[in-house]
Amino acid sequence: MTAASAHYDEEQGALIASGVWHAEAASALPNLAGKTVRILDGAGVTELDTNGAWLMLAAARPQASDPMPELRAFQPQHLSMFKLVAQHCPATLAQPAPPREGVRALTGRGTLALWGNITGLLDFIGRLFLELLALIPRPGRWRWRELGAQVRDVFVGAIPIVAGMLFLLGVVFAYLLGDQAQQYGANIFVVDGLLMAILREISPVIVAVLVAGRTGAAITAQIGTMKVTEEIDAITTLGLSPLAVLVIPRILALLLALPLLVFIGDIAGIAGGMLVTQVQLDISTSMFMDRVADVLLLKTLLVGLGKAPVFAIFIALIACRMGLAVTRDARSVGANTTSTVVQSLVAIIILDAIFAVIFVRLGI
Repeated sequence: MTAASAHYDEEQGALIASGVWHAEAASALPNLAGKTVRILDGAGVTELDTNGAWLMLAAARPQASDPMPELRAFQPQHLSMFKLVAQHCPATLAQPAPPREGVRALTGRGTLALWGNITGLLDFIGRLFLELLALIPRPGRWRWRELGAQVRDVFVGAIPIVAGMLFLLGVVFAYLLGDQAQQYGANIFVVDGLLMAILREISPVIVAVLVAGRTGAAITAQIGTMKVTEEIDAITTLGLSPLAVLVIPRILALLLALPLLVFIGDIAGIAGGMLVTQVQLDISTSMFMDRVADVLLLKTLLVGLGKAPVFAIFIALIACRMGLAVTRDARSVGANTTSTVVQSLVAIIILDAIFAVIFVRLGI
């Protein structure tokens, strides 16, 4: 078979084609920009299908309003092919563009997606509660080894990044606060502000964000991969509950590890602030610790630590639910992992705002 070829005749305004014209013949068309094709010459065309006819007509008529070129020297069966394609081309070009979604449509779609996430999470919590009720009187069915492994992964592996991040945040916050306090000779009060900020807000929120991005995403990816590889189906076939085997140990591990990580973050943040106050404000270590002993209230420490279990439960619920919601393809694993991080961050910010309002109303 002769490969497709075509060239443009300037004098006649003709596109002269030859060879076999199928879908792969598109590369044989010459550049016709700014040129008018009045004639399609097919004397040398040996084979033609609807793809080849459409390629020639599209090259000769770039716009639907352009006139139909003269078909010259085509075989009768090729002419009938052109007539068929020309008959259906206007209908194809006349198809309306897909409508653009307005603000109301986007708002409605987002509302439905949010409602679906809320109802799905509530359904997951209900099934998990029933599973816990069945497990409480049977301690032998608890996955203690899995719980230990999860605590090690969640807690031990996160200590360096939590300590390093909170140390640096303590440095930054103390430096900025000290720079302002120096103007009014209130250097010692930097310790008060540092303790309040680190213990109540910065440490619990930042640690929860780090755990959501590190552990929450990992939990979703692990459970999602197990679902793709049908390991969860195998667990169910063995008569075991995926909630008891996979979900409950991870929730308990986060519930145990996050308050400990927040406490480590408190110490690291205060250490970073103490370093800055020594260098910038000439507050010695003994003076810093004396001020801590004078102003630090137990409720300040407990407020930050009390937020941690709530953050942990929501991060674990979202991560496990999104992992179990993965469909059997790799793309779903990535999408649900991303969704876990986003939902967890939104939940942390909303919960922290709720805590702030409650504590202010209660005078804590």
